[in-house]
Amino acid sequence: MLRFEHDYTQLPEPLWRACEPAGVEAPALIAFNEALAAKLGAQDVPDDDTLARWFSGNEIPDGAYPIALGYAGHQFGNFVPQLGDGRALLLGEVVDAQGQRFDIQLKGSGRTPFSRGGDGRSPLGPVLREYLVSEFMAAAGVPTTRALAAVASNERVVRQLPEPGAVFTRVASSHVRVGTFQFAARHGEETTRALADYVIARHYPEARKQDDPYLALLACVTRRQAELVARWMSLGFIHGVMNTDNTSISGETIDYGPCAFMEQFDPRKVFSSIDEGGRYAFSNQPAVAQWNLARFAETLLPLMNVQGDEGVERAVEVIRGFEEHFEQTRQALRIAKLGLAEQAGETADMLMEELETLMHKGRMDMTATFDALTHYAIDFDETRRDALLALTQTPDALNDWLTRWGESELAESGARHAAMRRANPVIIPRNHRVKEAIDAAYEGDFTPFHTLLAVVSAPFNESTEARRLAAPATQSERVLRTFCGT
Repeated sequence: MLRFEHDYTQLPEPLWRACEPAGVEAPALIAFNEALAAKLGAQDVPDDDTLARWFSGNEIPDGAYPIALGYAGHQFGNFVPQLGDGRALLLGEVVDAQGQRFDIQLKGSGRTPFSRGGDGRSPLGPVLREYLVSEFMAAAGVPTTRALAAVASNERVVRQLPEPGAVFTRVASSHVRVGTFQFAARHGEETTRALADYVIARHYPEARKQDDPYLALLACVTRRQAELVARWMSLGFIHGVMNTDNTSISGETIDYGPCAFMEQFDPRKVFSSIDEGGRYAFSNQPAVAQWNLARFAETLLPLMNVQGDEGVERAVEVIRGFEEHFEQTRQALRIAKLGLAEQAGETADMLMEELETLMHKGRMDMTATFDALTHYAIDFDETRRDALLALTQTPDALNDWLTRWGESELAESGARHAAMRRANPVIIPRNHRVKEAIDAAYEGDFTPFHTLLAVVSAPFNESTEARRLAAPATQSERVLRTFCGT
């Protein structure tokens, strides 16, 4: 079905180890992303039973050569010299019609040489969460890994309690992480150079043309990470575990784990049950990304043309550029979300900062607020204005803001509403809806999962079903903590 290649295996073997998947009992296909498979060049897609065997690890597809990838990482600021794919196997790479290379990886397929005593399995819940959230992110225009398949294992995975197991198949531009470079650096300069040259050839060929290709690589990754985090925050997304081993060199969102979407706006919001100190809170994400890039820079310093203090200064200057790239992307997103004219950058920043303060004080739901504002922007109808004011506990202050916004540098009406609709989704994978889908699946009913998947995969469409599932959680439905599942 897919034509596998194996460029990554040309790198030194400390970076990867061949490993066979363990297989599971009675695999059953939950979901298969036919549109993504077609994009990857899949032909002659087999029946569900065959797909279940392939994407559970029970049967290796023709041409696949499973390997586990090695990497290190700073986890909550503490360096761990060897982590690696403890429950994941790279089947191989495929090249699409545009010549772009993608990894195909199983998650939850059993123990590997990097398992460190773990079982190599995945509970069903994290598989369904990653499927839903990654497909939403792709549809919303956020760089992300993608979901190709989910397979139920008919086995129990023990975490706090026994849970149903599953295997997830992920597609990524690559699985090279900041932690991969940290791992390579521990195996010597030549291993790091080989990895850096591979990444430049695969992701950033423009860097090869620069006077210092490795400094240019740092600059490319810095720009991608800044743009990525700005896009996360425009949707209220909180990654939850921004360790260096969860920071993709390609600039994609990877390793969703205990991720969540903020509902009531709060810049200090944390969902992850393991982030007890709030290191990865919503507002901390840009600073953490910049810190991770500094760790990446440390691995590249020996490769750069200029060594010593001057080399460090050059790298620091590049990393400082994160802030400019982040602000540029955030400002462009703010202009779109508020329906302002393209030149209204400073106005966008001022109005958005005021609105975020009002959302926080008024306990306003972030997604619902921008959706309601998008509707009000159509024709400034008083009924729609009242619907927006009903979302806050401080209606007078919001009413004053709406007056200032309406008198600002708005885009022309038709373009304004179109831009706002593209920037402000009708629906996000709300935490309680994801939980509902997972709870039903644990009882053997996957209908809520498929229903939710359909609407979050088209998040700007105003269908009746999307409107139903877009409603914010009631007090009793709120999800206050999310869990990793590893």
